[in-house]
Amino acid sequence: MTTKPGSGEGEDLLNAVGPAFGRLRRSALLDVEDPISQKDLSRTLVLRIVQDVTGQDGREVTVGAVAEHLGVDPSVGSRMVSDCISTGYLVRAASQQDGRRTVLLLSPEGEDLMERFRQYQRSAFEQITAEWPDSERLEFARLMVKYVESQDALRTRVRRTPR
Repeated sequence: MTTKPGSGEGEDLLNAVGPAFGRLRRSALLDVEDPISQKDLSRTLVLRIVQDVTGQDGREVTVGAVAEHLGVDPSVGSRMVSDCISTGYLVRAASQQDGRRTVLLLSPEGEDLMERFRQYQRSAFEQITAEWPDSERLEFARLMVKYVESQDALRTRVRRTPR
């Protein structure tokens, strides 16, 4: 059955999306193999930005870029980055494009944490959707990836639009 926006059931479903995303973000850590601590879970927000941005044509990531991507004040971004550096997940390096700038890179420990986090997320997804038919699991995964890619594209367009 397909629900259309504007129909009673479609409206209810669309109105439920926002609160569902809110509950997703508040979810407790699941009991999966090789769990991630709550503190490391928050660190992965910073590490994911560094990993994703540097993966895009070798772009360099600064503390300011991390704060911008997270939508936080530069001082908050700086504290988050400093925490990741002090735990050994990030390292500072001189920019290859401008030696006066400092950029951020994942350390081997940071790479290991991100691999553990990827495995944690996969395990959690498999537990949560264990009773779903395979076709629904794959369709949900495909649509979630599409949603996030569309969100990123919209964010990029908004940043490029003069205000």
